[in-house]
Amino acid sequence: MSQRAWCCGLVVCSFALTAGAEVAFKPLQPGVEYGKVTLVEKPEAGDGKLHVVRVDPELTSLDLGLASESGAMRTATQWSSQQGFSVVINAGMFETDYRSNVGRLVHGDHVNQKRWKKTYQSVLAMDPSSPGLPKATMLDRDAPDFEEAVKPYRTVVQNLRLIKAPGENVWKPNGRKWSEAFVALDTKGRLLFCFTRTPFEMADLMTRVLTSGLGVTRAMHVEGGPEASLTVRTKDVSFDFSGSYETGFFPRDDNDRQWELPNVLGVRATKPVD
Repeated sequence: MSQRAWCCGLVVCSFALTAGAEVAFKPLQPGVEYGKVTLVEKPEAGDGKLHVVRVDPELTSLDLGLASESGAMRTATQWSSQQGFSVVINAGMFETDYRSNVGRLVHGDHVNQKRWKKTYQSVLAMDPSSPGLPKATMLDRDAPDFEEAVKPYRTVVQNLRLIKAPGENVWKPNGRKWSEAFVALDTKGRLLFCFTRTPFEMADLMTRVLTSGLGVTRAMHVEGGPEASLTVRTKDVSFDFSGSYETGFFPRDDNDRQWELPNVLGVRATKPVD
């Protein structure tokens, strides 16, 4: 969404990583799997599921699609087609110029958003210049070693933090809820592209995520409400999810389309898994 005033009510609340029921994942392509978690049995809206695409950065090609480079906003489905992505999720909230990420965003030599946002403490880092580093990871800006850890990465995306390492929910109840798209990091260094149309307060949703069995250690918010999107285009699984409800902006569950986005995170398509 374009940046709107959120009464987020942030606080650090620590939750142990409780072993939940094992989540079943279906292979989609090398290094990419799809699974879902039941968050609530009888939701007020949506299907009550958390849809999760689990990505191994060492076995896949991750990249960004940016309107500031390509010249046009697109839906997640359109970004998939235009960029050759098999999986697409929002890259983050954006400014009213419909181009700039709210937090810092650098894509190789291209600078989409130069400044660091003081209150955003989660950073996705990709494309390291030094050998031996993870091809993609998530970092906490307030960690003592952040500056050194982020320095080798050519692509960085800064967003609002949901979960701090090693698994601390940084939200408290605030009476606001929305459909949610977020990106997380698990204990094995895999990225999780996550989406739920069912609206939740973030404190509640992140508590459920931490006890889901997904092994989440860090997570960042990438979009909420009707602009939250997740597209998958593979041989055996194909869907285009769009959010809807958001307190104070879109307080209903009748959105039936993906909205255009200026910035997305995607996984390049390869041959399907046999």
